[in-house]
Amino acid sequence: MHLKTDFDGHPIAFDLTCGEKGDAPHFPILLGLGPEVEPRAAIGDKGYASKANRRAARDRGIIPVIPHKANEKDKPAFFARTLYKGGARIEHAVGKIKRFKRVALSCEKTRRNFASFVALSAGFILIKSVHTA
Repeated sequence: MHLKTDFDGHPIAFDLTCGEKGDAPHFPILLGLGPEVEPRAAIGDKGYASKANRRAARDRGIIPVIPHKANEKDKPAFFARTLYKGGARIEHAVGKIKRFKRVALSCEKTRRNFASFVALSAGFILIKSVHTA
């Protein structure tokens, strides 16, 4: 599951993939998911590190905040560490969604049903955040 969150770490969109699929090919899909919100930065881990992903983000006017792999050539000296630390909110959002047993255990057999439960759990998280703010 690939997740797109708002600034506060609330899930706003997701993309389901098979467990053995790589992260990098789904980066352009994540850039286009969700409501009509123009992100200024896209934070990802080293699984999204590729020149194509960084170019896809820049083509849309988005700053890619993806660390470079150790074996990459021509790495720039600057990396936006402060922005990258905000990526922990994405991991927290995934953790919140996985607190729902049916999502964590992947009880559903079909993609449609599993996506429905992920969306339902994300909705519960958003509702809780609105009522506790």
